[in-house]
Amino acid sequence: MIPRIHQQGSNTLGLLHYLYGKGTHEEHIDPHLVASFDGMAPDPGRDPSVTKKDLQHLLDQPLSLLDAGQRPGKHVWHCSVRTAPDDPILSDEQWGDIARRMVAATGIDPGDGAGCRWAAVRHADDHIHIIATLVREDGRRPNHHRSGKRAQAECRLIEKELGLHQVAPGDGTAAKRATSAERHKAERTGRERPAREELRETVRRAVAGATSEEEFFDRLASAGLLIRKRVAPSGDLLGYKVALPDDRNGEKEPVFYAGSTLAPDLSLPRIRERWSLTAEATSADGSGREQPALPDVTGPAFARRRASAATWQALLIIDQGDDGTAAAQLAAAGEILDALAKTSAAHTRKELREAAFAFERASRSHIRAVRGHDRALRQAARDLIHSGTALGRGEDGATTAMLIDMAFFLAIAAANWHAKKEHAQQAAAAQQAAEHLRAAYENAAAQPMAVLRQRGQRLAPRVRQRHAALLQQVLPELAERIRAEAGWAALAATLDDVRKAGHDPAVLLADAARRRELDTADSISDVLVWRLRRSAHLLALPTSPDATATMGTRRTAPLAPVTRPATSAVNDPNRRR
Repeated sequence: MIPRIHQQGSNTLGLLHYLYGKGTHEEHIDPHLVASFDGMAPDPGRDPSVTKKDLQHLLDQPLSLLDAGQRPGKHVWHCSVRTAPDDPILSDEQWGDIARRMVAATGIDPGDGAGCRWAAVRHADDHIHIIATLVREDGRRPNHHRSGKRAQAECRLIEKELGLHQVAPGDGTAAKRATSAERHKAERTGRERPAREELRETVRRAVAGATSEEEFFDRLASAGLLIRKRVAPSGDLLGYKVALPDDRNGEKEPVFYAGSTLAPDLSLPRIRERWSLTAEATSADGSGREQPALPDVTGPAFARRRASAATWQALLIIDQGDDGTAAAQLAAAGEILDALAKTSAAHTRKELREAAFAFERASRSHIRAVRGHDRALRQAARDLIHSGTALGRGEDGATTAMLIDMAFFLAIAAANWHAKKEHAQQAAAAQQAAEHLRAAYENAAAQPMAVLRQRGQRLAPRVRQRHAALLQQVLPELAERIRAEAGWAALAATLDDVRKAGHDPAVLLADAARRRELDTADSISDVLVWRLRRSAHLLALPTSPDATATMGTRRTAPLAPVTRPATSAVNDPNRRR
């Protein structure tokens, strides 16, 4: 159940005309009162002898008794309360009780006999509107400070009592929702999402991996946005606003949104924080030691492979780092998802876009991110953007599957981290992102895993038996389950590739299994395939049946150096992935 306190106004009759009208799209059905301050207010929706002006006079009577100088300029309080789409339809009596509880909780009519006058109008199955005059019967102003938070708290109680969908409590760090007018405008103009949400997504993609204001604004311009900068008399840039070229108001002017109104972390000062770099953050392990320069990215596949390594490093930091450093990793993880959604092939793009859209809520909390420590992830996001769009097949497609697999576990780690901190909305958002990533992985992995399975099925029986014995030796508790999975043949092919590349399959398999727990994975064999191919520096998708033609290719584009975890971290069986 979502309560929303709307901006205060000064026109009681105007709001009543809207509440009792047909709505913007004829969506208002049977407008009528379900409750009022005295239970006897006239209802222009059900009584033909009553007008909206009659109701307005009754509500505003305490206002008219004040001297002109004592009357508040904006005296109209407006609150809407909406149930979830899957909630049962409530009766008028239930909605009336909810209205009485809301005005009491918010201080509009606290039950002392001298509260504000109010009325609750229902014109749809799933919500009501409460209108009140912000002058009490005794002439004083009501104590409705922080009425939004008080309304939220009361709705959480109502949800439990009525068995409704329970909304996760917020912490004030969420992006502002699109208004009903913005949603209706999007429907009217054929937009997939309201302009506010389109702009937020575009700005986040422009931020992903950017390293300067110039690059950020160039990306916004390249995306086709209109930009309005706020400049101080000194010439310093203070802020910015953006607009969609075809989103216009009644005067045919572009509708601009400030970055801070799109999301708290999209204001210019907060964006600038991403470009800061502390001495300790110049290395992946926080030691302050300078890291060697990374080789240039040679294409989408290499960018994805390096992003997978950076994502694995982020998992270790979230597990082991302090809160500020972990928060920075989660914020930068949003950039990875934005960049991945922007540059991936069509068959994965929709789910990746939805994953990035959902994870946006998980990238912020009241724990302030210590920027600079997220350098590796932000560089990986930059690499993804600059490497261009990946093909959906071959090494591009296979490394996309590899990165999505890693990003899925990063989303799960984010959900667990937020849950421990009691960040309910963020934990739910990360879990939602993980589900979209799971669907994206299934699309991305279908072709490369089919190729690897075919290679595994062509292995000689004695070779397959040798790998099965190795699996039983290294993972005795999971071996039977893994051999029953469809991906076992792909894992056998990968173990064979590991051996041919000069590695000890038993050592790498044990290391891959220890890194994070496996038994909650949908396909353990899939997870092990990508871990092994990444750690052994194998091509994600070999170009020849025996993989011998691919060994030299790997060394032409070396991976970024990865700090190995401490022994205690590697051996901890409770760690995820």
